[in-house]
Amino acid sequence: MERTPEGTPVGVDDPYATAGTCDHLTDDGRCRFALTRAGDDLAFAAERRADDYACHVGSGGEWRACPHYRSTTDGRECARCGLEEVRLAHEDARSLVEEHHLSYGSATDASADDVGDAVGVDSDENAGSDDAGPHEITVALCRWCHAKVHASFARIDDDASPDPEAVAEREGRRTREREESAFSTARERYGSEESGDR
Repeated sequence: MERTPEGTPVGVDDPYATAGTCDHLTDDGRCRFALTRAGDDLAFAAERRADDYACHVGSGGEWRACPHYRSTTDGRECARCGLEEVRLAHEDARSLVEEHHLSYGSATDASADDVGDAVGVDSDENAGSDDAGPHEITVALCRWCHAKVHASFARIDDDASPDPEAVAEREGRRTREREESAFSTARERYGSEESGDR
């Protein structure tokens, strides 16, 4: 199983098997990286421009072949147990769902060998592959699944149900959310004494 730089498991054998669509892929199949950040990689941008900025991997291709592939989560639902995020306005409470890295880094941050060592990949295994990484790949995990994945051999693709404590926390937030959105008159909010004085 892949590992973090600290040596804890990330919950998958192959991050690319779990990874989603590239963050740079536009709805019409073009590469946003080449369109908006051409100065960061002139040769790559020139190749994409010559091909009308089309993604050279495509929506169903081998993402690992692209040097600028990145897949990060929207953080709305746990990928392991399905717990949904509930955020309350004006509250500084810790989120229920967190970003969990399956793979770290960018080509500018570290060499492929450094990241291969960091996530527990033998660099000799990748020597002949078409992996242009390292790539940043994240999924959303609730706090409880996040802890289980890092503290044991729990996997992202386990058939898991939300932890009872997680469900209780989510329902408590939903109750507060409903209370905040309920309509109440000024008399109900401030008491009958104040309104009776007028």
